[in-house]
Amino acid sequence: MSQLPTDRRYTKEHEWIKIEGDIATVGITEFAQSELGDVTYVEVPKVGEQLSQGQAFGVVESVKAVSDIYAPVAGEVVEVNDSLADEPETVNASPYEGAWMVKLRLAGPADSPDLLSADEYEQHIAAGGH
Repeated sequence: MSQLPTDRRYTKEHEWIKIEGDIATVGITEFAQSELGDVTYVEVPKVGEQLSQGQAFGVVESVKAVSDIYAPVAGEVVEVNDSLADEPETVNASPYEGAWMVKLRLAGPADSPDLLSADEYEQHIAAGGH
């Protein structure tokens, strides 16, 4: 696995979150996409939906599996990555840049103890955290 971006936090369910002001961008990690294999379909919520922390908000389908995507923080969906509907393979090619899934306006503080640093996330994976 390549070096994890250190400008974001991670969940044990393999999502990443990058916070800029009151906006959080969310996607799935390189580890998650590699476990899924070739991604064939991505479903994201509609703009305006309110998400609770830990709530399933979308689906990633691959040749191997169907996996839910969970909100690392609570917030309102203010933007979705519509290009993933036509180009789901972007999740495999660019999980940390091109394949972001949603942008949320934070409903509260984003410093949840459930969010891991890059080092903590690497330790989670190394310990067999699936």
